[in-house]
Amino acid sequence: MALHHFHLKADWPGGRNEVGYIESDKLKTKISIPKEMDGPDIGTNPDEMLLGAAATCYIISLAAMIERAGLPLESMDMESEGIVDVTDGVFTYKKIIHKPQVSLKSEASEKDLRKLKQLVEKAEKSCMISKAIQGNVDLELEADTKIAER
Repeated sequence: MALHHFHLKADWPGGRNEVGYIESDKLKTKISIPKEMDGPDIGTNPDEMLLGAAATCYIISLAAMIERAGLPLESMDMESEGIVDVTDGVFTYKKIIHKPQVSLKSEASEKDLRKLKQLVEKAEKSCMISKAIQGNVDLELEADTKIAER
């Protein structure tokens, strides 16, 4: 078994509407509460970071699966949306919706397309961030998969 350790340092000056700073090996940014939650909206925030973690984990997992399957990838991009509910002052991250757009090269077969559709679903269940939030945040896919036109 291999254990990977990731470290992050956070500085926070105090108070709800202050601006802090986080730093890890590759991530260095200011943090604050977003404007949607009546904060100063400087840098990033936990809501964006959770969405970013889920989205990048998903798309990297999908890319690896497509590569291992030997599918002829033409292009891949994605938009993701995070939905946070605020009821009686309680903030709850309700749902993340991934909207991948994946196109196979024009020489791809219908069998390749069927395999791609399976992998699009499987990547969500395989991603470690998806596994970490499973049961707490609903995950939804709105995938657009196709074979590029000749």
